[in-house]
Amino acid sequence: MRESCRNRRTIRPAKRCAVDQSGEMKTYSAFSLLQNALTRNRNWSPAWQDVEPKRTYDVIVIGGGGHGLATAYYLARNHGINRVAVLEKGWLGGGNTGRNTTIVRSDYLLEENSRLYEFSLKLWEGLSEELNFNVMYSPRGVFRLAHNDAQLCQMAALGNAMSQRGIAAELLTPPQIREIEPALDCSANTRWPVAGGLLQRRGGTVRHDAVAWGYARAADRLGVDIVQNCEVTGIRTTNGRVTGVDTNRGRIDAGNVAIVVAGHTSQVAAMAGIELPIESHLLQAFVTEPVKPVLNTVMIAGAYDGYVSQTDKGEIVMGAELDMYPSYSQRGNLPRIEDIARYTLTLFPSFKRLRMMRCWAGINDMTMDGSPIIGITPVQGLFINGGWCYGGFKSTTGSGYLFADTLANGRPHDILEPFSLERFDSGRYLDEVGTGPIPHLH
Repeated sequence: MRESCRNRRTIRPAKRCAVDQSGEMKTYSAFSLLQNALTRNRNWSPAWQDVEPKRTYDVIVIGGGGHGLATAYYLARNHGINRVAVLEKGWLGGGNTGRNTTIVRSDYLLEENSRLYEFSLKLWEGLSEELNFNVMYSPRGVFRLAHNDAQLCQMAALGNAMSQRGIAAELLTPPQIREIEPALDCSANTRWPVAGGLLQRRGGTVRHDAVAWGYARAADRLGVDIVQNCEVTGIRTTNGRVTGVDTNRGRIDAGNVAIVVAGHTSQVAAMAGIELPIESHLLQAFVTEPVKPVLNTVMIAGAYDGYVSQTDKGEIVMGAELDMYPSYSQRGNLPRIEDIARYTLTLFPSFKRLRMMRCWAGINDMTMDGSPIIGITPVQGLFINGGWCYGGFKSTTGSGYLFADTLANGRPHDILEPFSLERFDSGRYLDEVGTGPIPHLH
């Protein structure tokens, strides 16, 4: 059993987060917003402080995205471990946290995945109240469309599996879908006729930037050090145990180090001599100019693995499959944008006159079975949270909560145990879609 953080923690008082002139902790409310609007915003202080790193911590979290910040927050809140540093090479939320399509759901077939993502979805439902920060969780519903009898049977099997686990799901007919989404082309002569669909009403969207900001503010409030522009250049080990990291701002010692760097997990793990079964691929998305409300749910099309939703500002968000070649560039290619636009217009012909406003690409760490790697590593004191494939953002809450428990107790949480790195040696793969060891197909 590896040594637990719990045995060496030192509790520090809450600090630094948005205090007013009286020295009392600031909370966000309608009253405080009105009060500060009338005073021209003179009393607001930074939501979190970007501090200089100390020489020693109990835990270093490499990566200042949603997963890393959530891990630090739950370490402090649930386990009283606040001698924690979150090291981010750029700015908070500048990686995949700010480069996704904001969808949250728990409609998974495998029981292991279902437990993890349902745990996360339940946390999403109360996160704004917990953090005192509006993360804009919108349970507008997530539709998975079937375009033939085979896909409809798959949707029925998925819905039955969800229902047996107490997760509500509805299998709807084309007329019922048309009532909910009038803009969707449900005619019989379209390229991909709609045979039916599975609806999870609790699924929806969350504002991705707000997730990073809310967790950062809450973690800072509990004493966590958040260090931006601090790139980890090496992981130091002695006799098979991690002792700290080297950064562009100097050496930092810690008894436990957590790698939480979506898109670059294999690169950072290599600093400790660990080779991971991961390929990194680009995943593109883009948004149109804002229009009046036209979409009521999130639509996922089984014909091309595409997804369409509308933001609160009115923009239509579109995305689809990976670019199918390994890359770390965070830039997509024009052919994939054309594919996504063409596919989307097949289902929503009324979008044809909308203008595209911006596009982006995130770096997806694709594992060989399509499921994440989260837990302990062969290096004592070194933990890993990565390889989330398409599922990273929706799992932010549950991942942070459960990974913090793993760090605090030195062993995987029960829900995370199936996602260990060792499963690739033992053959206990978690292949949700059954495509085999081909990363870009998951």
